[in-house]
Amino acid sequence: MNKNLIFILLFAVAGLTGCEPSSTGFSLPAGNVVNGEKVFLTMQCLECHTMEGFDQPESAVERATASVALGGEVKRIKNYAELVTSIINPSHQIAEGYELDVIQYEGQSIMPSYNDALTVTQLIDLVTFLESRYELEPYEPTLYSPYR
Repeated sequence: MNKNLIFILLFAVAGLTGCEPSSTGFSLPAGNVVNGEKVFLTMQCLECHTMEGFDQPESAVERATASVALGGEVKRIKNYAELVTSIINPSHQIAEGYELDVIQYEGQSIMPSYNDALTVTQLIDLVTFLESRYELEPYEPTLYSPYR
């Protein structure tokens, strides 16, 4: 077989495999909750966030600005991809229920970028830790009175 034909066939196969969209998104290895908690504390997330079971440092309490709550009972659990996105691109979706001038500046989240500070392993562990801190609120069905 000539070299040009081999090159063309390899190029065609590579092109065809790249055209198929992924239906599963991305998948990262399993994280470690204990290590994720260490990352959470080391990166000083409690300076701007609150989480049940953790006390904010004095410096955060003294500033008395809005602290975005993490974890706890929620109506909808954030999925893994949403948590990763919230960390690597915090301006993608600004937290609701807070005064915007306190949690954003010129339309961008005030949360700093940690993309150059976290390793991939630390990111995975941090997301695994955060995931473990959320609990789905029990569903309360609407009770309708009988028709009269």
